[in-house]
Amino acid sequence: MTFEREKPLTEQPKRIKSETKKRQVSLAASIEEIDAVDVKKTSPGRPVTPLLDKINVPDDLRKMSPDVLQQVSNELRAEMVDAVSVTGGHLGAGLGVVELTVALHYVFDTPNDILIWDVSHQAYPHKILTGRRNRIRTLRQTGGLSGFAKRSESPYDPFGAGHSSTSISAALGFAIGRDFNKKKNNVIAVIGDGSISAGMAYEALNNAGASNSRLIVILNDNDMSIAPPVGAMSAYLSRIVSSKEYRGIRSVAKEFAKLFPRRITEAARKAEHYARGMVTGGTLFEELGFYYVGPIDGHNLEHLVPVLENVRDDPHGGPVLIHVVTEKGHGYAPAEAAADKLHAVQPRFNVVKTEVEKGADQPQKAPSYTKVFSEALVQEAERDEKILAVTAAMAAGTGLDLFGQKFPERLFDVGIAEQHAVTFSAGLACEGFKPFCAIYSSFMQRAYDQLVHDVVLQKLPVRLILDRAGLVGADGPTHAGTFDLSYLLCLPDIVVMAPSEAAELAHMVATAAAIDDLPTAIRFPRGEASVFDKIQRGVVLPIGRGRIIKEGNKVALINLGARLDECRKAADMLDSRGITTTIADMRFAKPIDRALIDRLVRGHEAVLTIEEGSAGGFGEHVLHYLASTGALDHGIKIRTMTLPDIFQEHGKPYDQYEQAGLNAHHIVAKALEALGVNEKLSSVAIA
Repeated sequence: MTFEREKPLTEQPKRIKSETKKRQVSLAASIEEIDAVDVKKTSPGRPVTPLLDKINVPDDLRKMSPDVLQQVSNELRAEMVDAVSVTGGHLGAGLGVVELTVALHYVFDTPNDILIWDVSHQAYPHKILTGRRNRIRTLRQTGGLSGFAKRSESPYDPFGAGHSSTSISAALGFAIGRDFNKKKNNVIAVIGDGSISAGMAYEALNNAGASNSRLIVILNDNDMSIAPPVGAMSAYLSRIVSSKEYRGIRSVAKEFAKLFPRRITEAARKAEHYARGMVTGGTLFEELGFYYVGPIDGHNLEHLVPVLENVRDDPHGGPVLIHVVTEKGHGYAPAEAAADKLHAVQPRFNVVKTEVEKGADQPQKAPSYTKVFSEALVQEAERDEKILAVTAAMAAGTGLDLFGQKFPERLFDVGIAEQHAVTFSAGLACEGFKPFCAIYSSFMQRAYDQLVHDVVLQKLPVRLILDRAGLVGADGPTHAGTFDLSYLLCLPDIVVMAPSEAAELAHMVATAAAIDDLPTAIRFPRGEASVFDKIQRGVVLPIGRGRIIKEGNKVALINLGARLDECRKAADMLDSRGITTTIADMRFAKPIDRALIDRLVRGHEAVLTIEEGSAGGFGEHVLHYLASTGALDHGIKIRTMTLPDIFQEHGKPYDQYEQAGLNAHHIVAKALEALGVNEKLSSVAIA
């Protein structure tokens, strides 16, 4: 395949049709055969990838002929599917940018040219091409590659990402820094259409357009259908308007126009601007100061590469936005057919049957916390029509898709816009409704000012649902909800709850629905909920009251949240040593149950608080209360157990809790240390 820049327009449709047909012979449901160029999967074994085997870094790719790039893309797609079938992880997004990834590394001089991926869960093909293929099957594993771009992992990852809509801001920083350093390298930001819906992206576009610094933004349009039809005419026009000849003539015309009266030059500018906008689209981006090119078929390398080369070689500078249309899950038939485009899959994913292989994972013994919340909210909404649900582009992730099926008119998905979601919920509360605003704990950090100023300060009864609170396994530090207790508990006039098991979560949903004069927050972890009691319809809990799970008289374990099961194990181990142990489940991080804490401090020799959150959270508030009462003056032996003061890397949950020191044997060791008992324990002691 060659890149013919001046092919007559009348010949384009036939060639496009041929290339499209060739590309659409996908990895197939069986992934045994990818296309006519014969990339086959050995059985057993990995795909045969003769061209990809020659690429260790992008320099190797750039030495290849352009007519083999589609074959490289096919092999790269096969390698990615095979790797993710082993490790699990994000699949659909990466499949959709395979050709774009190949084109970017082929055209630009990475890592000298800066390439920033927004969110970066689509960067698996990028990792394979940038020296990490030999580790790609360690993806998201303990000690392995991150599932996101990560500065410390590779020089080809100039900026880390896990949250969305940050790429343009960061890229503009790189571009301005380059200009001050008098360098000439390119800076490219790749942002998906979902990410560009967030306010931060528009703030960055506005600033970048005004700065007039040389910056390239790739808008990967894979879902919103904001583009006019993509085809031969669009590709032809994109090549024309991105060419240095066109932009050179345009630049000369601007200089020449200065000789005419301003009203004439302004009319001419608007005429050219809107004429091009009518044909190609992109008027919004032009108004923000970007030179718009597109839309372009992001799976057609013959269209994509020449445009990228034109923009790379353009001497006129200024910000450029290239509108690329792709299909999430492209090239793998099961992903193309799936409703979610196989956004993410579990480890040991069978690429033929598109399911997790039997025996790959232990069967679930309990429902997930997310599912328990979803079902509990539906139950509450059935008897209270004032209950509404709000999500920031995470309806499925937060379990609100079930709510939406039952009450479609009462679910509001505001897009990737957590700040807006919180203040929008505040407005709903002002009108007497009961909004449940469900956001991942780490994503909630982005809306903290709105929480403080628009919700808590005004005492509006917004119900915050913080999913993924605590450690999150393979997703790693970008998604870990480790700080919510610290940033919530310092606020006045808010009720904060943390369930220890499934039934408790149902009760807390009912409790939040009943509180109509203060904001509330419920934080719960990712994964299975412990089931100690039968899950029933939730009942309203007494505000700020904990419960005693087990009585003893030597050590008191004050648990907040989902480490209750480990506290039970630890208590059994201590009891076996003759150290009788009390377990208290606090339920509420705020207001704390002062009467219960007073009782536990008076009646035990040592007291431990256990929480899955950073320092500065529940344990510190207990210490603050005890210090204010003078209880600490009487020699009480109290210890707080929190997550360590580090960003914990991705890995298996048990490994993460081992590193954090929050498993049962750690609790036992801490209790013995407080009592002055010198005994070494290990995880083996649990058995």
